[in-house]
Amino acid sequence: MRVQEAMDPLGVVADVPVESAKLKTWAEAEHGPTEGLDHATLRGDRRTPHALHDYDGGEAHRMRGSRDHSSAPFHCRPDLNMKVALWSGDISALKVDAIVNPTNESINERNPISDRIMARAGPGLQEEIIRDVKVCRTGEVVVTQGHNLPARYILHTVGPKYNIKYQTAAENSLHLCYRNVLQKVQELQLTSVALCVINSVQRNYPPEDGAHISLRTTRRFLEQWSGALLSTVVFVLDPLDLGIYRLLMPLYFPRNPIEEENGRRYLPLDIGGPDGEPQIPDRQIRIIDNPQNSHNSDGCDESVDLSSWSSSQFDVSLNVGEHAFSQMQGDLDQQRLLGGSHGQGDPLGDIMLKEMQNKERYERLLRRAKMEDLSEVSGIGCLYQSGVDRLGRPVIVFVGKWFRFGEINLEKALLYLIYLLDPIVKSDYVIAYFHTLTSSSNHPSLTWLRDVYNVLPYKYKKNLKAFYIVHPTFWTKMMTWWFTTFMAPAIKQKVQNMDGVKNLYTKISPDQLEIPMYIIEYDMTINGIGYLQTH
Repeated sequence: MRVQEAMDPLGVVADVPVESAKLKTWAEAEHGPTEGLDHATLRGDRRTPHALHDYDGGEAHRMRGSRDHSSAPFHCRPDLNMKVALWSGDISALKVDAIVNPTNESINERNPISDRIMARAGPGLQEEIIRDVKVCRTGEVVVTQGHNLPARYILHTVGPKYNIKYQTAAENSLHLCYRNVLQKVQELQLTSVALCVINSVQRNYPPEDGAHISLRTTRRFLEQWSGALLSTVVFVLDPLDLGIYRLLMPLYFPRNPIEEENGRRYLPLDIGGPDGEPQIPDRQIRIIDNPQNSHNSDGCDESVDLSSWSSSQFDVSLNVGEHAFSQMQGDLDQQRLLGGSHGQGDPLGDIMLKEMQNKERYERLLRRAKMEDLSEVSGIGCLYQSGVDRLGRPVIVFVGKWFRFGEINLEKALLYLIYLLDPIVKSDYVIAYFHTLTSSSNHPSLTWLRDVYNVLPYKYKKNLKAFYIVHPTFWTKMMTWWFTTFMAPAIKQKVQNMDGVKNLYTKISPDQLEIPMYIIEYDMTINGIGYLQTH
């Protein structure tokens, strides 16, 4: 990051574009309030550093939490510190690849930053918004040309309205704003971006809370994409926000061991997930005989242990009382079918938050799927599209024998699944799964199936019209029942078991179904002449 103060005070439109390359980076900036603290003081004096105390002692205590981190959450990275800058000025005057415009869903909000951008960009920007954009949802990003601005592009995003009752949803929405802006910069292959404060006091968002989300999201993104083209991120701030960012920057972007140690001591215990997203403990639903009664140690902890069943027959060992799927964690379809959440807190806020988190994760995976080399998975041939069924719906074939769960890269397998299905699931489709001659090494874990199911958007479940399982075993039928009952009720009625390929031909014409020869040969051995007559 780079740091420059009061070069162009907000409210004054500069005539001369400001070169972002001429701003001081965070690595070059003068060290602030923590410079005089030595290691002995950090270890022995439990008081808040004077600068944090002078700003807001209560906030500093909240930042530190009830205990310290065991190690520094963010380490000194000179390469990242050279990429970021703090600057107080007119964002419309910055000469960068893209600037951010915080606005409303109709992209016509009147605020000082938006007014300045719209005025300087000229009427062409308004015409493009009316003609091509029209709307932008909370947490999303839409792109327009920069028109008369020094910047090439304008990234419009809508920050959340803050309400303490829906605090977690607001935090997640704000994280989405920053993350999606940075991701859009990456997609457009840009080298510089100017980020203003998206969380506005106008929307009742606490400035210091918004600064934490902004900085940790940016830090995590730069860590993950350290080799990308993006080389300059300028935080454009007004004087109030500049003071907050100057206090927090050393914690998220430490420049020396002292600042690292301060981060360990004074950062909040919740520093977000891998992308900086808010972390919400999973809400669990206990399955008990009488949900009206309170839990008690006599009956609530009982569980059905299946581990004593023949593992060679089922190739699975489950403890239903402890296994995640029996607690119905994170399944939105189940919540919809049950008529909402029955847990504590605000049900609508919980569901909205979970939906936003899953949507963000899916969009991130989709972008990766389009960019990464997935040939090691596609070359296996276990998943592919094969013609259409008798109603004209695309058929997805999954060959179980060729899916070796313990050997395949599961992350790339998920990316390939998304890459193949995303353009197909926009309309009706069917899946044909061949369990023919599979062994225990081909059986995926229920945990992995749950994770895949939860990350896929609602359109995957809604537009799936049939899931055919060919040559099922008792293990397959049992696991399918467990999975669709407790984890995927939205597709339970769509599953059809078929004892032979000949049954599948009633749904899919033979000339539309490409399957390995070993499946046909096996089917002939168990169905004999019936197979030949159908074929």
